[in-house]
Amino acid sequence: MYPNLYYAFRDLFGVELPFLKIFQTFGFFVAVAFLAAAYVLTIELRRRERLGWMAGYPETIEVGKPASTAELIWNGVLGFLLGFKVIGAALAWDTVSRNLQGFLLSGEGNWPAGIVLGALFAWLKYRDKKKKALPAPEKKTITVMPHQRVPDFTVMAAVAGLIGAKIFHNLENWGDFVQDPIGSLLSFSGLTFYGGLIVAAIVIIRYANKKHINTFHLIDSAAPALMLAYGVGRMGCQFAGDGDWGIPNPHPNPFSWLPDWAWAYNYPHNVINEGIPIPGCEGNYCRMLEVPVYPTPLYEIIACLLLFALLWSIRKRIRVPGVIFGIYLVLNGIERFFIEKIRVNTKYDIFGFHPTQAEIISFLMVIGGAVFIWYCRKAYAAKTTN
Repeated sequence: MYPNLYYAFRDLFGVELPFLKIFQTFGFFVAVAFLAAAYVLTIELRRRERLGWMAGYPETIEVGKPASTAELIWNGVLGFLLGFKVIGAALAWDTVSRNLQGFLLSGEGNWPAGIVLGALFAWLKYRDKKKKALPAPEKKTITVMPHQRVPDFTVMAAVAGLIGAKIFHNLENWGDFVQDPIGSLLSFSGLTFYGGLIVAAIVIIRYANKKHINTFHLIDSAAPALMLAYGVGRMGCQFAGDGDWGIPNPHPNPFSWLPDWAWAYNYPHNVINEGIPIPGCEGNYCRMLEVPVYPTPLYEIIACLLLFALLWSIRKRIRVPGVIFGIYLVLNGIERFFIEKIRVNTKYDIFGFHPTQAEIISFLMVIGGAVFIWYCRKAYAAKTTN
């Protein structure tokens, strides 16, 4: 396992770069997942724009204005945070590297570096705006195409998704949240995918409606990107060993063609330091699971990348708006429902049944996706016949 990129580069390339300890493996793959999804979404939105299915919307902007007070403040705050935390961490790396997350969430940092960098960022924004300033600011009308909104979608998905993932995780683990609410909210661990998906979807669809973007074509365009992002994100779970693994699997491997680590794995050097000590290992991440478990993130990586390939291959054949997204809901729901059978998760007690939160949501996704496909096909047929 590679808790952070330092260990990955050391094991894969034989080089030791201490500054890479700041980059957590799970966070790295989450960032890659967002970038990959944004790229795929942009490609599909452009295709639908060329077909005339999606159109741009005019917006009025004002050019030639000097920097506003709000712009200077926000740039100053950003510069201050970078100087206070990043430079502060670099100058005290030997101490900070032992507990980077604790340092980032603490009040510790380098005040002079924060003040200097904050002032520099504010001044750079002021100078940039002054160069572009006009004697009298002008208003211009421009047409913004849907694919040009992808950076906005990405930022909103990241922020709203993180909030939703934390909310749903704490609802699923209410006892832990009650014991330490502040710690649970500020912790970097404990994220629930479906919580992030639901909250991010609500925020983005509301934004798209305000910008007059066709919702059905937008969600169809996003479906393959979502499946890809999920698969790439699971790489972070697998390579970091973040505890999002399966139930114990003490059974012998029944498949001669399947490597033993793909059947049952003990996640050595996992990032959460779970399990028993590894003999002869010294350092921060020297534990492995006593009983090997099903490596469920690996199974989901394979399944979701294959499902992404399927969605990507059929997207040009299906012309009914909304159907691709409905298929995504059904496929993702089925995949997650069955993987939950061998995953470690909190279970509820509902009328004698003991489902997990993900099983409930995935079941609803399958039903909802099937109903949504039926509705979209019916609405499209009625529209074309009229």
